[in-house]
Amino acid sequence: MIKIYKYGEVPNSEIFARFEPLSNVEDVVTEIVEDVKLNGDKALFAYEKKFDKADLTALEVSKEEIDEALSIVDDEFIEILREAAANIREYHEAQRREGFEIKRASGAVLGQRITPVEKAGLYVPGGTAAYPSTVLMDSIPAKIAGVNEVVMVTPPSADGKINPVILAAASVAGIDRIFKVGGAQAIAALAYGTESIPKVDKIVGPGNAFVAEAKKQVFGKVSIDMIAGPSEILVVADGKSNPKYVAADLLSQAEHDKMASAVLVTDSIELANAVSAELEAQIPMLLREEIARASIDNNGKIIVADTIDKVIDIANEIAPEHLELCVDDPFKYLDSIKHAGSVFLGRDCPEAVGDYFAGANHTLPTSGTARFSSALSVDDFIKKTQYIYYTRPALEEVAEKIATFAKKEGLTGHAKSVVIRTEDNDE
Repeated sequence: MIKIYKYGEVPNSEIFARFEPLSNVEDVVTEIVEDVKLNGDKALFAYEKKFDKADLTALEVSKEEIDEALSIVDDEFIEILREAAANIREYHEAQRREGFEIKRASGAVLGQRITPVEKAGLYVPGGTAAYPSTVLMDSIPAKIAGVNEVVMVTPPSADGKINPVILAAASVAGIDRIFKVGGAQAIAALAYGTESIPKVDKIVGPGNAFVAEAKKQVFGKVSIDMIAGPSEILVVADGKSNPKYVAADLLSQAEHDKMASAVLVTDSIELANAVSAELEAQIPMLLREEIARASIDNNGKIIVADTIDKVIDIANEIAPEHLELCVDDPFKYLDSIKHAGSVFLGRDCPEAVGDYFAGANHTLPTSGTARFSSALSVDDFIKKTQYIYYTRPALEEVAEKIATFAKKEGLTGHAKSVVIRTEDNDE
């Protein structure tokens, strides 16, 4: 049963405690990464046989396999994928950046160019669930940014095949190449390249502890989006909220993972008790009942505060991945939300709307990192390159100031590189 806390009556350390899974995977991942780095495809084939029980003869998904998947997936779902993709494109098109240029009276010119990374790698989990939504969310921003090649890796089933809905989503999204490889070995392959899999510049996408650790280890060799933790939802709800809706929204994240976190913060003890009862009624109805039960019992919580303003303060302290504002006038409180990955406004905007269809991205910061990081966006796939141009007169105008600055740092070579030009009349 979910725990109920009265804010101010128990230590904040207990209220704000986050479940931190113990994960001793560092050494295992280091070994895998080094093996793939040294042995390439040979290592990948071995790991796929070991971990996914797939005896592969080729790593890359063929056009025939994609066509077969499209023939298997029902037309209605293909159309839903296309409509969701259109919504995602519309939202992310608005994120496009333009460069700029500043021209000064002295003749100096400064500017910034926007260019995409050349190759991006997308990790799509397999295992207990298929996530075609992740395929759309993580690849479409890359395409809008202008990435030349988007490469997807995802673990196969034991028969060597990829879930058809994953391949259908990849086709709708326009992903360039797809490979049958998962886990830490897939991240290593994207970071270093193998005979089959190209080295990329950026790796994005969620995964288990091994994937997260591999992303952490290859960061610096390539860029990554984030180190994602267990999924989170925080519902801010007043006493007018429907406990059935609130409970269902909490369970929408609890069913993801036994380590997922579902939190309700409210100013109503009556709602708290009603939601607790609703959770007990709804959990047995879920296909993933065991997972949701573990999440709610171990990581779920309801926090009761005296006022909605204090409820908002608590939400900002937690800085959740997903935050629902289930109040009459949610826009009234929107500016008060300082730390959240994505905000869902109103009593009829469940978090699942954003997971699949609205268009805003669902790859979001977790574990409190919403305090300083953001949702995946077009910005994750671009580089901002500065440029500077000075004429001789423009340089002469500021040369002594630059030299003085450099000398204050003890860098006389810097100073000389400027002054030498003002002392020399030769062009």
